[in-house]
Formats: sequence, structure tokens, C-alpha cells
Amino acid sequence: MIIDDPRTRRVLINSDVKNEADDQFAVVHALLSPTLDIRGIIPAHFGSARSQTSMFDSRAELDLILELMERPDAVRVENGAPHALPSATEPVDSPGARLIIEEARRADAGPLFIAFLGPLTDMATALLLAPDIARTDTTVIWIGGPPYGDREYSGTWPEFNLRNDIHAANVVFASGIAVWQVPSDIYRLVSVSYAELRRKVEPHGALGAHLAQGVVDFNTAHHRVATESRSLGDSPAIALMIDPWCAVFRKQGPTRFTLDGHYEPSDVGGDILVVEQIDVRFLLEDMFAKLAEFGETSGAAAAQ
Repeated sequence: MIIDDPRTRRVLINSDVKNEADDQFAVVHALLSPTLDIRGIIPAHFGSARSQTSMFDSRAELDLILELMERPDAVRVENGAPHALPSATEPVDSPGARLIIEEARRADAGPLFIAFLGPLTDMATALLLAPDIARTDTTVIWIGGPPYGDREYSGTWPEFNLRNDIHAANVVFASGIAVWQVPSDIYRLVSVSYAELRRKVEPHGALGAHLAQGVVDFNTAHHRVATESRSLGDSPAIALMIDPWCAVFRKQGPTRFTLDGHYEPSDVGGDILVVEQIDVRFLLEDMFAKLAEFGETSGAAAAQ
């Protein structure tokens, strides 16, 4: 048997986990990855178009996932902001933002990686409340933003995670903190089919059934045409924390977002790293294998 590397990487996860059906996979993947020392998970809002209580909906879904994994108390959970920033100078204080500040200021624990699978509200709030954390060894990994340059984009505009807090994105990009951005043209390539879900996810206990059925249910409710697949678009953030070498990055100069969601050059902030390719085979197969191992372990425990 291969023995896992005992070293760990310190991480936080900020997730609008009830927004669609892909955050759940990312959160589970992270929790099943032994090299990730998850210091906390922050439920995030996802706007008000589908719910007036979106952050609390995310919290309820996260609690359910932890119960299905039989780990209700395995990780610290602190609620994020219930809504977007009113402006680029007004934070929305929350326990989640305070957790970010706490972990970023630790000088005894090595680098911190924070995965944002939705809007950047809580990171922006942390920076507005504690600007010094921009100078710490903290990396923000953000799933969000439209493609750069002349790449085609057929989704809703502005891009969803950006649209849910454009002010927050500008605060983070202007702060000078290290940012790894996974724009929509990359995160949409992590597709799984229903056949894969039936074979590699659904058989693995109540957790697998919940993950697989969630994709089908969301597609049925929100996809305009018949489909048998969906992108697990938040999962690249977890892959980057497990193995930063699984991606190809491009350096992008200081950038800000217009209120209608387009890019424009900025005279504040630093360079960011934009993911242009990611190893989808590694990402998905690692997740599928860990789910299978979890199913085997939990099934054996249930049989005893």
C-alpha cells in the first residue's frame, strides 16, 4: 500500500456550496485529500436571484455534506457575508472574514492557500478590515471571471461569480495579494457525464448518491436543453492546492473590472497568475479514486 506523504498544506475554502451542483464535489475532494490541512470552510452567498438567504442555504448544504461524510465536527465552519459589498470601500463583516484574517496573520504555519469557489466578498472584507494581510504569504485561488482577450464566451454576462460581487473582485485585485485566477473558459472544461457519475460516484454510499443526483437535479431544473453532462467547474481550485504543477499559468498585469464585468488595465495592484490549462485527467481521476476509497472505508465501518 502506498503511504501518504505526512506533510500538509494549510488551506481555507470559501464556497457558495448550494449555488449549483459542483461546489459539493470540490469540498468533498478537499476533505478527502490528506495533504490539505483544512483550517476552515466558509459558506458563501450566491446573490439573490434564486434565494434571499443564499449564504444560509450554502451553510445548510455544507452541514449536510459533512453529515454524509460522517464528519460533522471535522472542520471549523464560519459563515461568510450574507450579501455583496455595497461599495469597494465598505466591508461586510462576518465570522468567515475574521477567520481569513486570523489564518493569514499566523506566522508559525507556513503559506496559506484560500480557494474561492464563488464571489470574493469575504476575501475583500478581510482585506478592507486588515490591509496588512495582503503582505502575508497568502494565495487567493479564484474560480471566476470571463475569458481574457478574444476568446469566445457564451455564458451569462457578467460571469456568474464575478457578477455576484464586482466590487469585491476589484478590492482583491487592487490589494496586491497573490491571486491565481481560473477564468470561465478553463473551469468549464472539467466536464463529467451522467455515465461517469453512475459508474464512479453514485455507487459510493449516501454521499456518492447525493453528489450524483445533485448534478442531474440541477441540470433538470436549470438547463435549457437536454443534457447528460455538467462541468465540475469549482474543482480546479482543489487540484491547484493539491498540486500547483497541474496547471499552466500566464502572468497578467494589474487588472480591474468594469461594472458591466469587462476587464480593463489598472494602475493599482500587482500581477496575477491566470490558469490557461489544467490537468483535468489528474483532477477527476484523483477525486473519483478518493471517493471510491471513502466508500469502501465507510461501507466497511457500517458493516462492523
